[in-house]
Formats: sequence, C-alpha cells, structure tokens
Amino acid sequence: MSDKISRMAAQLPLNAVRAFLAAARRQSFTLAAVDLHVTHGAISRQVKTLEDFLGVALFERRVRLVRLTAAGQQFLAEAGPALDQVTAAAREVMAQAAGRTVRINVRPTFAVRWLIPRLSDFVAQYPGIEPRILTSIAPLNVPAAPTATDASYDIAIRRGLEHWPDTLDMHPFLEDEALLVGAPRLMRGIDAPAALASLTLLLAKTRRTDWDDWKRHLGIRRLRPKAQILFDHSHFVLQAAIDGLGFTIAPVSLLANDLAEGRLACPLPDLRLPMGRYYYGMNPSASSEAHLFSRWLDSQARIFAVPLSLPG
Repeated sequence: MSDKISRMAAQLPLNAVRAFLAAARRQSFTLAAVDLHVTHGAISRQVKTLEDFLGVALFERRVRLVRLTAAGQQFLAEAGPALDQVTAAAREVMAQAAGRTVRINVRPTFAVRWLIPRLSDFVAQYPGIEPRILTSIAPLNVPAAPTATDASYDIAIRRGLEHWPDTLDMHPFLEDEALLVGAPRLMRGIDAPAALASLTLLLAKTRRTDWDDWKRHLGIRRLRPKAQILFDHSHFVLQAAIDGLGFTIAPVSLLANDLAEGRLACPLPDLRLPMGRYYYGMNPSASSEAHLFSRWLDSQARIFAVPLSLPG
C-alpha cells in the first residue's frame, strides 16, 4: 500500500492542484485565471486533468457558474492547508539563501507582454531567487559566466532556431499563432475580413510581414486597409491597438493577458496564422537557479498550451 501511495504522490499533477485551489477559493475559473496569469481555458484544462487523476468530479459546471462538489469541498479543505504549509516552508528555507540569481535574456515586447505578467508566480514559488531580465533585440552571443558588470545570461528566449550559439542547450518552449485584434469598440461589427478595409492597420518594424502572411494564409491578398501606421516595436503596436488607433495581427503569446482582461478583442477567432515556436537556450554550465527557472518555464508552457480559448 505504501508503494502505491508513493507512486501516486510522485505522479500527482501539482500544477493542476494549484489551478484547482485557485478556482475553488475564488469559486470562479475566470478569477483564478487572473490570479495565476493564465487563460480561463488553461484553468479548465488543469482542473479536468486533476479530476481525471482523482477519478471524481470536483466542480459542478453550469452556465457562467462553477460550484464545488462534495469531493471538491473535501479536497479543498485538506489539500489547501497542506499546499500552503509546503509553500511557506519552501519560502522560509529559500529566503535564507542570499545572492541567488538567474539572468534571462528576452526581447523587450516579450518581456513586457508575456514574461513579466507571469513572473510573480516564479517569485512566489522561489522567493530566494532574483530573476534579472535582460532585454535585447541583438543577435545572441555565447554567454559568459555572469558577473556584476557584463551582459551575459543563463537563459535566453527567442522564436525559432536561427541565430543561436552552438554552445547552448536548446529546449522547445511555447507554441504560438497570430490573431486579428483591436480595441473592443473598434472591433464591434467586424464579421468578415472585408470590413477591415475601413480601418487603419498597425504594424511593427520587427513584425511588418504578419499582415501579408495572414492574408496569404487566408487567400485574401488583395485586401487593403484605409491606412497604416508603422511603429518600432510590437509593444507600441499593441498599446496603440488598445487605445483604438487601429487593428493589428499579432502573436497570441503577446496578447493573452489583454484578451483575457478585455483590453483587446478578436472578432474573427477562427482566422489564425500559424507561427514559429519559441525556444529557450540554457548555458551548459547554468546554475541550479537557472534549472529551476527552466522547469518553471516548462510548467508555464503547459498552462499556456495553444490553441487558447478566447473570451466570448
């Protein structure tokens, strides 16, 4: 019996437990998604994973309402304090280890739109480790040993497999795709691509082919917007879209939070453009802190799995 329990404990999907506890305490998948910086669909999938593992239903699902079952109430009452105790113990031990850092090299827009909104989760799990975000659009160089003065890194995140140093250990990361988005008030009534002809297209110099790629993928190459505005970076494009200046085609990886919180709307959610996958590269001599960050990235990628469900 003890061997069976040990095997079960080793297989317990802890990310799914965290998602369940957030949803159970909030009595809402939507609010749990906000707390954990993921989508409503990610919470739903994680809860279903835990229900399949346990063999019981934890929630009664109704239209725009979830309610704990008796089994869900029992699991919350017993698992909640246990996980809180483990988390508190880990924080206390890790906080005693001073000077632990991990350096992450990312592009600026990815840092602002994807990594930073989720970073509180890593800090909560590993309070003794300081993540240092190094933003750059320059080609990646072979990382040196980190010092207080250089710009080296332990982990770098980029899309695709080009322009990587040969010395890094490569890991597949996020799958991605691009969507048409704009401010909700601007997207109201957009029920076909042809309606975009009356609007302004927003483009980034670093992603200026997304619009043409999207049209080519859909077979509508002749579609033209009434005007277009070009920005230096995708972050500026997305902010302009939020402010109602026009529409854009942008990666889901950069949109998820704005879509979930209603700052952006996607009027044509079935018209998606496949995009290259993200990868992260690790210094072969990376520290234990970097390996913990690597495992955290992997857990976030599973939560973020595409295709994402979009708010209705």
